[in-house]
Amino acid sequence: MQSTLRQLQIFRAISLSGSTSAGAASIPISQSAASAALSELEVALGVQLFDRVGKRLLLNDNGRALLPAALAVLDGARSIDTMFRSGESGVADLKVFASTTIGNYWMPRLLAGYLEQYPQSRIELRIGNTHDVATAVRDFAADLGFIEGPCHESELSIIPWLIDELVIVAAPTHPLAKAAKRRKLTISQLRQGRWLLREPGSGTREAVEAAILPHLTLLESVMLLGSSEAIKYSTVEGLGISCLSRSVVQDLIAARRLTVLATQLPPLNRHLSLIHHRKKVLSASLRNFIAHCRARGK
Repeated sequence: MQSTLRQLQIFRAISLSGSTSAGAASIPISQSAASAALSELEVALGVQLFDRVGKRLLLNDNGRALLPAALAVLDGARSIDTMFRSGESGVADLKVFASTTIGNYWMPRLLAGYLEQYPQSRIELRIGNTHDVATAVRDFAADLGFIEGPCHESELSIIPWLIDELVIVAAPTHPLAKAAKRRKLTISQLRQGRWLLREPGSGTREAVEAAILPHLTLLESVMLLGSSEAIKYSTVEGLGISCLSRSVVQDLIAARRLTVLATQLPPLNRHLSLIHHRKKVLSASLRNFIAHCRARGK
C-alpha cells in the first residue's frame, strides 16, 4: 500500500468539491500538485476513482467505496495528533455540530460547564438543521453531533440523550387561546388552526409531525418559517399556533406573551440524541465531553 495521508486528504478535498482546482484551493495547494497526487493515488490503488465529465470529477463506484475509509483514516490521524498534544488529560480540541434548538438553548450551558472544568479546551460549535448535522458527522467534518429528530444515516451511532417536552402555544389574544380557557381544544379545532412550522429537514419539524400527526392526521393550514425564533415571535404576533420545545418558549410564557394551550392531546415530547460516526476514534477528551453532556442533560 503506497498511498499516503496527504494523497487521501487531497482525494477527500476533490471528492467534496468536484474538481481538482476547488479541492486544491481548499487545502490549499496548487492545482497541478493536487492532480499529481490524485494520479499517484490511482496508480497505487490500480483503479480510477472518478468519472471525468467535462471539468467535473464525479466519484465512481471505486471512489465511493474508498471515501468512507479515507475519511475514517484521516479522522484517526487527527485524533492521534490531538491525543498526544493533550496528553489524554481530557483537554479537548473538538468540532461539535448541533441542531438549531439544541445549539441555541442547550449548548451554551453545556459548554460553559465543560470549559469551567477544562479551561484549556478548544471547542468549535456549528449550528444547523438535523440533516446538516448528520451529514457533517457522517463525513467526519464534526466529531460529535446533537440532533432533535430521527437520524437516517446508517454509518452513525446514536446515543439517547434526553426527552424534551413539546408544548402547543398561541398568543393570549388568539381565538384558540381564548377557547382553550373554556375547555380543552378538540382535535377538530387544532386541525383547523393555522400552524407555524419549520422547514422540511428540520429536526423540530420531524419531531412535531411525529408528535401531532398521529392525532390530527393532517393540518389544514401551514406557514413555513426558517427558525424556531421566527416561529415563536410570529406566534406572539398572532399569526398562528405552534408546537415547540418548552425550553424555546419558556421566556415568553413567563412574560405572558405566549400561553400553553390546553388540548385533548396526550403529553407531547421528543427524543434528543448525540451522534458520532461508528468508526470514530473516541479519544479520552471526546469521551469526557460526551459524559459531561449526558450528565448535564439529565
